[in-house]
Amino acid sequence: MTVDPNLQAAYDAHRAGNLDIAASLYGEFLRAEPRNFDALYLLGLIHLQRNEFAESERLMDVALQVHPYSLDALYGRGFALHRLGRNELALEQLNRLLSFNGAVKEAWWLRGKVLRKMQQMDEALKSFDETLARDPDRADIWNDRAGVLLALGRPGEALASYERGLALEPRAELFANRGNLFSELGRFADAARDFDTALRLDPDIPYARGSSLFCKLRCCDWESLDRERQLVLEELDQDRRVIQPGEFVAVSGSPEHQLKCARVWVSREVRIPSTPLWQHRPYRHDRIRVAYISADFRSHAILQLMAGVFEEHDRACFEITAVSLGADDQSQLRKRAVAAFEHFIEPGAKSDREIAQLIKDRETDIAVDLMGVTSGSRSRIFSQRPAPVQVNYLGFPGTMGADYLDYIIADRTVIPVEAEQFYAEKIVRLPDTFQANDLRRSLADRVFSRINLGLPENGFVFCCFNNHFKICPEVFSVWMQLLKRIEGSVLWLLQNTDEGARNLRREAEARGIAGERLIFAPRMEIEDHISRHRQADLFLDTLPCNSGTTASDALWAGLPVLTCIGTSFAGRIAASLLRAGGLPELVTSSLEEYAAKGVELALDRDQLPALKEKLSVNRACNPLFDTKRFTRHLEAAFTAMWERHERGESPAHLVVEPLSRSDQRP
Repeated sequence: MTVDPNLQAAYDAHRAGNLDIAASLYGEFLRAEPRNFDALYLLGLIHLQRNEFAESERLMDVALQVHPYSLDALYGRGFALHRLGRNELALEQLNRLLSFNGAVKEAWWLRGKVLRKMQQMDEALKSFDETLARDPDRADIWNDRAGVLLALGRPGEALASYERGLALEPRAELFANRGNLFSELGRFADAARDFDTALRLDPDIPYARGSSLFCKLRCCDWESLDRERQLVLEELDQDRRVIQPGEFVAVSGSPEHQLKCARVWVSREVRIPSTPLWQHRPYRHDRIRVAYISADFRSHAILQLMAGVFEEHDRACFEITAVSLGADDQSQLRKRAVAAFEHFIEPGAKSDREIAQLIKDRETDIAVDLMGVTSGSRSRIFSQRPAPVQVNYLGFPGTMGADYLDYIIADRTVIPVEAEQFYAEKIVRLPDTFQANDLRRSLADRVFSRINLGLPENGFVFCCFNNHFKICPEVFSVWMQLLKRIEGSVLWLLQNTDEGARNLRREAEARGIAGERLIFAPRMEIEDHISRHRQADLFLDTLPCNSGTTASDALWAGLPVLTCIGTSFAGRIAASLLRAGGLPELVTSSLEEYAAKGVELALDRDQLPALKEKLSVNRACNPLFDTKRFTRHLEAAFTAMWERHERGESPAHLVVEPLSRSDQRP
């Protein structure tokens, strides 16, 4: 680009990094010559360098009106539009640039990033490959390519791309991203090593410390757990991006810290548009339109719990839509969900903005986020405010810390009144329990014996089928005390990873318990898995993060669950389920009481059979598994939210009154 001689002083200041002086000189020149391309473009570039993308885009647009074929201005405007989240227009600029000159490797790279944001992963991959064909020694492009391959479900190729990038340049970002991939592959020790390496290279790399800690929890590596927990809390207190909310629930039971963690995450990771999609236009529908948004309409815990609710919704009062963000796994649960909804929408590769627009265009009254910050979630859909009422429910056991979610569905146990201050959402308390259950769940016809499950035929079987990251040393020590007290007893756990099993056996031996007294159950189909629960004697819950669906599985199979109530939503779930299931006597309030109750139940030959009988009798009649009753309560919650909205009232804490048996329409 040739610079007008009269602009030389501004250009010199610009090259020297004196951006304020350069901007002033460019502006002064433009007052005399407002259509000067060089000044427009270079002032736009300064705004780009300052991350002032809106003003940069405006100036680049004017520059392109002067010289429509400028590759520099097309790229600059495309970059600014991308950073503003206007990816469709950014793509248009980059495609125009490449039609003039297809050899501009930076344009191919940026085009790939734009397409990735637009969820057009196949095209994004082609763009990154075009970039690498012109410049194969760019570690950052190999990194971007790996991310797209991972999104396309090609982890082996993604790993090869990360390793190619690391061979070129061992950057912290690449180690952290490879750590995320190892975590998805279940290689948790490898993942933790990569996160730790990333931290050594760059102590400020976002979330690496928390991800390292979480991966160590997932493989039960507790060697430096206390120190690493403390470091996470210290950095969180400094508002640093140290851990993601979905990981933090397994680290701390403090609802205050969980709110802070969620707020830090939302403030840094979720773009809040200046103009929400829903513009306070009143809707007038015969029925309340509810949209459930999730990537888990598949064989997944959320659908296992919610399938019956979708089927039981009162179609006279509610129009129910699913917005499915995940792939069709061809499971029976998926087929049930598709049949249950009036509208089952699969937006495919649409961007967050496009999906939000779709929800808004359907005049959705209430949008329900069934994912929170779990794997595959897309919070930016809700940040666009596609619906007048937006609800956080079930997928994530805690606050999202976000102003764009109006309500969280809870009950009096999981969020007691004294904890309300730690939730960004207004709290809607259902009368029995917040957690849905499906009365149509079946137990497999297959009959298991202890022998073919690898269990002792006569000894007492404690079990816990929670994921390993929920097992903390403090609770594990209590379990080992129980094994010491109860001769011939064993602890039956889920087989997550070989490394986790080895570490847990080593921890048992360090506490004086033979490693072989820990027996690991391989994964199997959900019906068989629930059926095999009946060979255990007592399910032991975890802290600070309780069992949720796993507790429901056990209770459905007739297996009593012993819990210790915690301080956060995630630490109080099992207590909620047990109270709704008619077994409040299995809720303890300290680890000492929890240990004593475990011994009592194992030694009392009459108490445990009586509890199992109570479970069997109550299953068909108590609120825990009464799907129709739960659905009526959930609908009452939706109705109360909507009526407040229609009256022009702000969201407020709500309490749903219990329905009588005779009032469970339709």
